[in-house]
Amino acid sequence: MASPTLQGHIQIARFDHWFKNVFVIPGVFAALLLAPDYQGADLVWRLVVGLVAIGLVASSNYVINEVLDAPYDRQHPVKCHRPVPSGRVHIPLAYAQWLALMVAGIGLGWTLSASFAIVLATLWAMGCVYNIRPVRSKDLPYIDVLTEAVNNPLRMLAGWFMASSALVPPASLLVSYWMIGCYFMTMKRFAEYRDLKEPALASAYRKSFAFYTEQRLLVAVMFYGSAAMLFFGAFIVRYRLELIVSFPFVALVMAVYLALAFKKIALYSAPKVSIGSLLLWPQ
Repeated sequence: MASPTLQGHIQIARFDHWFKNVFVIPGVFAALLLAPDYQGADLVWRLVVGLVAIGLVASSNYVINEVLDAPYDRQHPVKCHRPVPSGRVHIPLAYAQWLALMVAGIGLGWTLSASFAIVLATLWAMGCVYNIRPVRSKDLPYIDVLTEAVNNPLRMLAGWFMASSALVPPASLLVSYWMIGCYFMTMKRFAEYRDLKEPALASAYRKSFAFYTEQRLLVAVMFYGSAAMLFFGAFIVRYRLELIVSFPFVALVMAVYLALAFKKIALYSAPKVSIGSLLLWPQ
């Protein structure tokens, strides 16, 4: 087993995954359409600071995920080479890194607004719910997807508060964004399950796989996709009817992601796969 290295600690923060912060962009657009409060250089500054802040909080969640998932990653044919299971991370220092990134991110977010900082704190708390016992929702079928995908509406809220000081975006838009996150996350689960092939190996790597089957996952995909489009339609009818022209594009993205789940190259294998699928990669 390797010795702890600085590179290992940098890798577990997954700075290369900061591109997932594109999920805040719909929140920014929604705020600019419905309740804009900032513009010009002020808006650009808020976006830059906000993106760095949410990136730091996301990295904090990645760190604790890497540390607590290490016993399970050792059972995975690819993830066993990650920094923590391969011994390239000093565990006590990783816990300090987890807390330091959280404090830095929320502190930076507070400079924009209390509402934005509260969203970041909630995002961090959901990372704890997802990863840390006694809850550790990632081990619970269906609950794992619902709790991880809630990061989607939280990111939308973050984007909203970067560009607006209004209370909240429409609930229909938030729920639609949550359901689309569930759709993509369930497709990721499906791809993982298919690639691992043997049920015993799959359940050793991820406890929820002891319950999941390909059929159950595909049924869930259908439910989440339908719910996402239903609530998106409700938002469009109520607020911006002209956005109905976006339906074909959204449907195309969902179809492309579904097709990727059946490929040999797994959706979870590397960030470049997500970029190739229109940047729509769940955590």
